[in-house]
Amino acid sequence: MGGRFLHTLAVSALVVSCMGYGPMDEERFDTGLSDAGSGVTGRGLFILNEGHFMYGDASLSYYDTERRAVENEVFARANAQKLGDVAQSMVIRDGIGWVVVNNSGVIFAIDANTFREVGRVKGFTSPRYIHFVSDEKAYVTQIWDPRICIVDPSSFSVTGYIETDMDYDSGSTEQMVGFGDYVFTNCWSYQNRILKIDTRTDEVVDELVVGIQPASLVLDCNGKLWTVTDGGYEGSPYGYEAPSLWRIDAETFKVERRFDFRKGEHPSELQLNGAGDTLYWINDDIWRMEVSADNLPVRPFIEYSGTLYYGLTVNPVNGDVYVADAIDYDQNGTVLRYSPDGELTDSFTVGITPGAFCWR
Repeated sequence: MGGRFLHTLAVSALVVSCMGYGPMDEERFDTGLSDAGSGVTGRGLFILNEGHFMYGDASLSYYDTERRAVENEVFARANAQKLGDVAQSMVIRDGIGWVVVNNSGVIFAIDANTFREVGRVKGFTSPRYIHFVSDEKAYVTQIWDPRICIVDPSSFSVTGYIETDMDYDSGSTEQMVGFGDYVFTNCWSYQNRILKIDTRTDEVVDELVVGIQPASLVLDCNGKLWTVTDGGYEGSPYGYEAPSLWRIDAETFKVERRFDFRKGEHPSELQLNGAGDTLYWINDDIWRMEVSADNLPVRPFIEYSGTLYYGLTVNPVNGDVYVADAIDYDQNGTVLRYSPDGELTDSFTVGITPGAFCWR
């Protein structure tokens, strides 16, 4: 979720202690789960709800795509404890879900079927995304720390760091994708680079300059990296330009194409379908484009409805598109489910500020 924190919050985030996680008042919260928690069926979707920044009210929802049933607050109800402050991202590996909670500086490992905690990794400044290199090693990017953490998943511990040449005031790393022996990551906050990391040495071995603030990163079926830049903002000390979509060959690490948006537009949440041949993103409307296209699309896939589209994912099996509507960042949000043809087929209420998804 590139650009989740406004730059105006940067100072307060550094000087105010992170909102914690911990036991809940059992008299105020029902810790029981329905059938979805005791043995989920079919393919499902986790929804990470950020909550209010600095309020410690992030939550995790689960949607059973076969039953079309949603369970909210599944982490809290399964573990009788709060998830923490700003649920950022999640990945599942070998039946374990790794939930990154940014402002609480923790990653929870949970059983993907029961939602119960099996471990946690602490010691981060501000974790954003986790990427598994192997069963013994994972990388974790951060927003307020230019270093990338090296984690041993088996011991739930930080074992080292990958140094970058960025400083703490203007350096961060974001999403990661793997290609052979390398991992690529986009540098978002006040940056304009994609870094190439050798996983055998845990070192940055190359970098590529793109537009201002690359906010997403994906790898398509042809071995091409795609990133969308947000262009910064008016008055930014780092600059302000039209956002752009970039295609980079992962093998040669060279830019192949650049597609320009209009200045003032806000493309974000770049995603791929399961086949890896079609891109999706948010730019007020929901847009999609084949990776072989020569031009940006002129008509949206799903039209803007006057609300706040904040998160996006595509079912890798059947191509259904899910859009998170944050509404106003204050009340519980909604997730909209669309068919591959753009027909609205379901909607359901989740937690406050839904922003990220993870397929089970």
